[in-house]
Amino acid sequence: MKHAVQYLLGLDIQELTKLVENYGQKPYRAKQLYDGIYKQRITSLDQLTVFPKDLREKMQTDGIAITGARVDQRFVSRDGTIRYLIGFSDGQSVETVWMPDGDDGEAGDGTEAGEEETAPTRFRRATICVSSQVGCAVNCKFCMTALLGLKRNLTPGEIVGQITAVLNDHQVDMAKERVNIVFMGQGEPFNNYDNFIKSVRLLVRGVRIGESRMTVSTSGIVPRIADLGQEEIRPKLAISLNASNDAKRTNLIPINKKWDINALIEAAKAFPLRRRENITFEYVLLEGENDSPENAQEVVGIVKSMGKPPDRVKLNLIAWNSGPEIPFHTPSDSRVHEFQNAIRAAGIPAYIRRPRGRDIYAACGQLKKIVTIESAVV
Repeated sequence: MKHAVQYLLGLDIQELTKLVENYGQKPYRAKQLYDGIYKQRITSLDQLTVFPKDLREKMQTDGIAITGARVDQRFVSRDGTIRYLIGFSDGQSVETVWMPDGDDGEAGDGTEAGEEETAPTRFRRATICVSSQVGCAVNCKFCMTALLGLKRNLTPGEIVGQITAVLNDHQVDMAKERVNIVFMGQGEPFNNYDNFIKSVRLLVRGVRIGESRMTVSTSGIVPRIADLGQEEIRPKLAISLNASNDAKRTNLIPINKKWDINALIEAAKAFPLRRRENITFEYVLLEGENDSPENAQEVVGIVKSMGKPPDRVKLNLIAWNSGPEIPFHTPSDSRVHEFQNAIRAAGIPAYIRRPRGRDIYAACGQLKKIVTIESAVV
């Protein structure tokens, strides 16, 4: 009789302890298994040589495996960015992006990761952009992922599996190298909150990626902002603002009808910040839609209404990344810089996120499982 596959990636130490006890093993075996899965990033039980061979064979016979995440395709950009199509056992897939020297998204956030992004290139660290759902239900009008709709949530193992697959592909040694994680790929992480936050704990405790090197972006699921603030282990928070007033924001992000800008600001005010931490507001600039001097002044008013010191909040500006079927235009570089200067003139830190991998549809808002860029496949 063939057993249904049970994947171990995504299980915590308590769950692994129960599993090994079912095989008549002592609890220390769970620690060996946990370290093998997360710290050593093994992909097969055959690699777990600290386990007796007969135990490994019995587990495999019972349908136990490490992970169902696999790299189906790799697309390599001219700038070194890599877009991975990560497949799962049910035939679904998501995209995960490797940016070898980041995109300046962490710049100015007060943490070590932020300092590295403004340091000379030799000190910079890679960033991995991770998906939390297959597709997305939020329906932001400027985002290609919205065209997919929502297929399903990812499990904790599928979220972590994207990261371990990319780390293994680049043979990253976590004891010697630094990697930043941004939950900004396909999906709204806060609409898959429990699985997302469990994956964060596994990444911190198991894979050994510091929580100060992680950022989660939300389109504005206000109750979950409060939940995140109560977590013992959590990433930094980024809120996608993307408009300077409710009328514009509702048009661009329909959930603004449920949680408007005032609700977002109240949630941001109440969010407990750790030492050297700030809140990031993200703002996608769309030509003729939200990039005027008047829009900039409205944004200044929104940010200042939080009443927080200038070093506890910042704005990340993103010039829109184009895609098929999306009826917007990218503003000129001069327009983007004018907007940035207007924000900075008001004493608010504002940074421009560098577009990474536009030529392979790997940039912010472009993730839609496009697999026809034959020249980029390696």
